[in-house]
Amino acid sequence: MFSRFFVTAGLILATLAVPLGTASAAEGFDVPIVFLSRAEEPRLPLSFIDPVVEDPGVWGARLAIKDNQTTGSFLGHRYELIEDVVSAEADIAAAFAEHAAAGRHIFIADLRRDDLLTLARLPESAGSLIFNGRIGDDDLRVETCFPQVFHTALSRAMRADALLQFLVWKKWTDVFLLAGSTEEDKAYAAALRRSIKKFGADLVAEESYAYDPIARRTDSGHIQVQRQMPLATQGAGDDYDVLLAVDENEIFGEYLPYNTYAPRPVAGTHGLVPTSWHRVQEQWGSTQFQRRFTKIAGRWMEERDYGAWLAIRAVGEAVTRTGSPDTGVLRDYLRGPDFALSGFKGLGLSFRPWNQQMRQPVLLVNKRVLVSVSPQPGFLHQRTTLDSLGYDQPETDCALE
Repeated sequence: MFSRFFVTAGLILATLAVPLGTASAAEGFDVPIVFLSRAEEPRLPLSFIDPVVEDPGVWGARLAIKDNQTTGSFLGHRYELIEDVVSAEADIAAAFAEHAAAGRHIFIADLRRDDLLTLARLPESAGSLIFNGRIGDDDLRVETCFPQVFHTALSRAMRADALLQFLVWKKWTDVFLLAGSTEEDKAYAAALRRSIKKFGADLVAEESYAYDPIARRTDSGHIQVQRQMPLATQGAGDDYDVLLAVDENEIFGEYLPYNTYAPRPVAGTHGLVPTSWHRVQEQWGSTQFQRRFTKIAGRWMEERDYGAWLAIRAVGEAVTRTGSPDTGVLRDYLRGPDFALSGFKGLGLSFRPWNQQMRQPVLLVNKRVLVSVSPQPGFLHQRTTLDSLGYDQPETDCALE
């Protein structure tokens, strides 16, 4: 009698442990997820003390698959990660079509802009889910949006807003903008100008940095730096609070601190940096998360790893809650008000339904310390303070709702 009671009670508890609307283990299914990337030469670090990052992005996907499998094993959901790194000359559309023909419709696109747009514009991608964990271009959230594309990478506007909120909160509102000449630098500089205006700061000076190679590993390298950086920043004088550096390709930005004409702090791509993830993050349970990643990857987690991890974990959360691998069902849930994902940053993460950008706090860090996290106190919003970062719904032409 007692054994029968305990067996019955155990079955009831097991049933209650499965979220409403999910399938039981007997109704299990497969959830294949494709990590799609293109072979690239690794970017060499600026300093010998920094390691060369091997396989950026994919290690975050591998960790997330393990996390999904932990929950999925109780529910009969079988997650599989298919890693496809195509060659530099390969046809990315053909690779996508091959996976789609094999019944794989969920993609982590660790790709550059042109490849991402190629996939998004394929007619056969309409029924898929494509997660961008790498590209921060604002036009992909404002003008050129696709129903099948979700963004777990920060947009440049989100980075810029996070930084300017902090500077305004500190009352460091007079800024000097020094930007490089690449297309990426021009885009980030435009995002910063928008944020300066949005939060009422004052752009007191602006200069463009003309790249002149610095032989930093010769005996005279530091002497060249000491001469070039003061000249590059002399035009602004000393009538500003913060220098905003924009150097996405690490050509000159690392040399600015302590070498500017006026003694001012540096922020932007160097100095105080807005980022989605960094190894200095230790709050909200992230220390254990960092250790798990380091154990399997042998290095610290980078932003591309975090973007891929967020994407696969978002899929896992949606599958668990809906009990379905159908991409249409998953898309509706991901965009809906009930979706929330823990990202070890203190607030639940969700997707903006109008452009499918993931809402998330932005870390403000230097190389060794977490300085702050935006949104900052006092910056309010009628929906969520996270929507104070980046383009809001009235500011975008996208209407994916």
